[in-house]
Amino acid sequence: MRLIRSSAARAALLGVSFALAIPSVTLVHPAIARSAPDSFADLAARLLPAVVNVSSTQTLTAKNGPAAGPEMPAFPPGSPFEQFFKDFLNRNHPGGGGSGGGDSQPAPRRAQSLGSGFIVDPAGYVVTNNHVIEGADEVSVTLQDGTTLKATIVGRDESGDLALLKVKSDKPLPTVEFADSSQSRVGDWVLAIGNPFGLGGTVTAGIVSARGRDIHQGQYDDFIQTDAAINRGNSGGPLFNMDGQVIGINTAIFSPSGGSIGIGFAIPANMAKNIVAQLKEYGHPRRGWLGVKIQQVTPEIAESLGLKDANGAMVAGVTDGGPAEKAKIRGGDIILKFDGHDVKEMHNLPRIVADAEVGKEVPVVVWRDGKEITVQTTLAERPADEQLAAADGGKPADTTKPIDIAGLGLKVAPVSQELKEKFQLQDGQKGVVILDVAPNTPAADRGLKPGDVIVEVQQTGVAVPADIQKQVEAAIKADRKNILMLIQREGGVQYVPLALTKAPAPKDKQPG
Repeated sequence: MRLIRSSAARAALLGVSFALAIPSVTLVHPAIARSAPDSFADLAARLLPAVVNVSSTQTLTAKNGPAAGPEMPAFPPGSPFEQFFKDFLNRNHPGGGGSGGGDSQPAPRRAQSLGSGFIVDPAGYVVTNNHVIEGADEVSVTLQDGTTLKATIVGRDESGDLALLKVKSDKPLPTVEFADSSQSRVGDWVLAIGNPFGLGGTVTAGIVSARGRDIHQGQYDDFIQTDAAINRGNSGGPLFNMDGQVIGINTAIFSPSGGSIGIGFAIPANMAKNIVAQLKEYGHPRRGWLGVKIQQVTPEIAESLGLKDANGAMVAGVTDGGPAEKAKIRGGDIILKFDGHDVKEMHNLPRIVADAEVGKEVPVVVWRDGKEITVQTTLAERPADEQLAAADGGKPADTTKPIDIAGLGLKVAPVSQELKEKFQLQDGQKGVVILDVAPNTPAADRGLKPGDVIVEVQQTGVAVPADIQKQVEAAIKADRKNILMLIQREGGVQYVPLALTKAPAPKDKQPG
């Protein structure tokens, strides 16, 4: 390993001679890296017995898979190729189409999937990926000594891509334990053990390449990235640290070719062990649930609300009867901390909430009305098919005439029966309806259009155009560069920041 020193460190090594030429020298100590082990053999020998091959079989029929083989291409009636392909398919796929069997149903066939797993309990509990056993009719586990055991599925977590299996053995099984994956650092040595391409126990080595990777596989993405070789069949296998503890579950790879190019992803142990414990106890994951719909805090939104940095998750809606509503969290709040954890970005919040204990009372720090407020909420269990309701606000509409909102390029009017029918608004719709959007204006730039409904401005409900104008004037007076609107349209609700521009003075009053 080559030790690289900075120029400042090299200068420090020269001592007095450089001290005369450079009045002030900052001493930089070179980083010291632990050398690679002479061999991974002892560690691998200890860990291999606890790593298993997972095999799942599924019956495929014409309804759920390509059981009949290739279909006959479509040809014009009477084409000489039609009979040729019928004969070919009948010879190679009996009952699969063509004369003399074209009307018969194709015979079902068995498809097999291979993956990896590891034993976490001597009683026979095995952890793997959900996608390894998804849709399986039968699952079996093969130990290092070649013993094959039938496995039952204890529980599955589709969102987190985890599954817990159970096998029965006449003797206690070797196990491995989870590590505290938060202690793993970029650059740490790791071992991956699994069943790539069905070859059986295979060991590869590498380092932790990155942490906290979001590969857009789900809302709980928080992967460990490694350059240890991971291929098809490694899914569900363990990623070990040098203490022989599981720091991750190998789940996915990035590869244009389908093979390893040194970019693999593992579910962190801290996330996995909580889910595994829940699968063991309940048969399904019990994730914490707050009951909010959120959106990213942009610099424009932060500026419009007087927030120094564009951090946190903005509440765009609150579910009726959910924990957030009971805690008086409301649309427009920006969640900055949850249960002591900083919410740096929007996508951090779902993971933090999901990891929290169901039924636990936790503090939530929100930004509201230009200051931080702490509320207490008791988390519920995340419903299987939650539906987030839009936050509602505002006063009842009146008959104020439509007006143009100076500087925004909007013409608006209060909700009326005529506008409800024209834009197909709900009967209970509240807010102010956009009638027209001028081109080349802040509103047009943000994609606002006629029929959109302004529900709030600067986190304050609006019912008539004058309410909007009042908020705009107040924002301009406060020297804000942006103003924040809650817009409701057919697809739901969303906070939209609009750049403020001072309206030109009337022509008869322009300075000259």
